[in-house]
Amino acid sequence: MAFLEDGNHTAVTEFILLGLTHDLVLRVILFTIILCIYLVTVSGNLSTILLIRVSSQLHHPMYFFLSHLASIDIGFSSSVTPNMLFNFLVEKSTISYTGCCIQFSSAAFFGTVECFLLATMAYDRFVAICNPLLYSTKMSTQTCVQLVVGSYIGGFLNSSFAIVSFFTFLFCGPNRINHFYCDFAPLVELSCSDISVPVVVTSIFSASVTIITVFVIAISYTYILITILKMRSTEGRHKAFSTCTSHLTAVTLFYGTITFIYVMPKSSYSTDQNKVASLFYTVVIPMLNPLIYSLRNNEFKSALKRQLGKKTFS
Repeated sequence: MAFLEDGNHTAVTEFILLGLTHDLVLRVILFTIILCIYLVTVSGNLSTILLIRVSSQLHHPMYFFLSHLASIDIGFSSSVTPNMLFNFLVEKSTISYTGCCIQFSSAAFFGTVECFLLATMAYDRFVAICNPLLYSTKMSTQTCVQLVVGSYIGGFLNSSFAIVSFFTFLFCGPNRINHFYCDFAPLVELSCSDISVPVVVTSIFSASVTIITVFVIAISYTYILITILKMRSTEGRHKAFSTCTSHLTAVTLFYGTITFIYVMPKSSYSTDQNKVASLFYTVVIPMLNPLIYSLRNNEFKSALKRQLGKKTFS
């Protein structure tokens, strides 16, 4: 720690991450499991991106958005997992002041972009099912690019708020973060300065992102459900449902977890439960997304079989 100018306090230059557990045997087990999850996450999402790029069958807006979702999942997991894996192997888990800021802002960026991409994918399904004749017009290449760019801009803005908030926090000890990465709530608890304004601003922006994206998703699927129920053909209903189930599963997992972490009253669950939920949110979900889309999407499975067939007979 370095002394502040007034000499009355010490300024924190690094943080100690208390992590998930101090039990050595459990640390080894968790290291092995999380390493496997991370390898599946990276390989699964890279495979998704590659398949979408090389398969002309998947050159549609839905898969264009899915390829960006896969990229974001890799970034989201990578912002937390490698550092957590390293900390399992050392006796004292530390992270520098700058490193903590980078990790905090990166998680904010990737989490926000994922929210916007999931909302964009819901809108894409709404247009495809409710306005199929206008789909190619409404979801043109230019429109798709603009929606993706807008998602990244939203992530950049939230990440910028996170960085500004972080540098307005004054940390003068203790420097122990009761988490496995630099999350917002643990950092707020450690700050010894007046943080009411940055906390309110950050909370408002984050809440706005969640409310807006959930609203878009809810409205899109309300109209989708109404349209499907009006269909006379059982085959048509089944096909419409099949194009939505993968996305609905991903949405439920993602928003269900962040609701538990950031919306539920803190008194209703323990710190350990919060850590487990955060682990699922940052590490497990990025692994599950490519599995969800590959196992529950017939078009995706067909494209995969076709590419594997080409490799086999080439």
